[in-house]
Amino acid sequence: MSASTAGLRRMRGRDPEQRGRVATPLELLFDLTFAIAFGQAGDQLAHLLAEGHTIAALGGFTYAMFAIILAWINFTWFASAFDTDDWVFRVTTMVQMVGVLILALGLPAMFHSIDTGHGLDNGVMVAGYVVMRVAMVFQWLRAARQDPDRRRASLTNAAYITLAQIGWVTLIFTDPSLGVIVIVSTLLFVLEFGGPIIAERRAGGTPWHAHHIAERYSLLAIIALGEGLIGTIASVSAVLQNQGWSIEAVLLALAGTGITFGLWWVYFVTPFADVLHRFRRRGFAFGYGHIIVFAAIAAVGAGLHVAAYVIEDEATIGPVGALLSTAIPVAVFMLAVFGLSSYMLRTFDPLHVWLLVGSLAMLVGAVLLAANGVSIGWSLIVVMLSPVVVIVGYEVVGRKHMSDALERALA
Repeated sequence: MSASTAGLRRMRGRDPEQRGRVATPLELLFDLTFAIAFGQAGDQLAHLLAEGHTIAALGGFTYAMFAIILAWINFTWFASAFDTDDWVFRVTTMVQMVGVLILALGLPAMFHSIDTGHGLDNGVMVAGYVVMRVAMVFQWLRAARQDPDRRRASLTNAAYITLAQIGWVTLIFTDPSLGVIVIVSTLLFVLEFGGPIIAERRAGGTPWHAHHIAERYSLLAIIALGEGLIGTIASVSAVLQNQGWSIEAVLLALAGTGITFGLWWVYFVTPFADVLHRFRRRGFAFGYGHIIVFAAIAAVGAGLHVAAYVIEDEATIGPVGALLSTAIPVAVFMLAVFGLSSYMLRTFDPLHVWLLVGSLAMLVGAVLLAANGVSIGWSLIVVMLSPVVVIVGYEVVGRKHMSDALERALA
């Protein structure tokens, strides 16, 4: 039976100049499993923050975000270059989806072990991660076999992923101290980061599609923003259970929705796709820099969950802690997006600085209001104004600045 009649396609590099290239239904389904992982990590972060266990919360969340997003990144860039959408590609992608779900199931145990100081119970989490990455090795080896022109790059990616997985599995069975786990995990993540860089820079690279990549990242940002809406529902539900409908409930609903909508608007201010298409070597900063963006978005949703815990009197940190749990991720998001925009466009605009300062000033003001007894609802309304400062500035005068910056960058 021939490959064509078997429903298989030869895995060759796709045309990076292909017109109308968009995300596939399979990619969208794949992303939904990561929404579950984001939700699990956000729930654990919110729970520990509400109890005042900040170091454990941030440590576990950082560890989880690197694992979740790094696996997503590698698949996304591979699919942009080699997606065949045949049955082997689909089944292999399903295996990776199973790995994401296993990883998500292992997150509570990992957070709990850090919180209690009993080492790092990451066995289930690592098992899920390895399932994802082994499936990815299969994909790269298939590309290496069927596309001789990209054989070196594909084998380089497969080799680095394999070496890293050996390290992750070794960590599970050797049971080292937490300090050793942190050091070795950092080195393994560096190995995972380094493979694609070497493959692209020194092994011939892969034919990824710039506009497709930019769309894929924007879609995951939207999915992560869904955590903000979930956090809003949790906060409003807490108020309704304790107080019924009130001004506070309305303020929480407005603030949570407004924050989520505002972050979405700010993210899409910069036309990343055009710059990425023109300057492909900037792809690594764009791709890996989004780890901070995605993590910040997921943390905003967790911060809104913390507000719900405070309202339900199930938190020990108080209103100021709840505001910080939301305001800090918003600040990180703003800094990351402005940083990515400046790097991609290679431009410095004083207007951007003023907008960023105004945005951060709103966050500081919100925390000060909470510290002086203003309710969480009204304080979150001020947090909501943080992205609004940028949006208004962009729509009034910034759009022309962005157009000029893009013109200079592409020239």
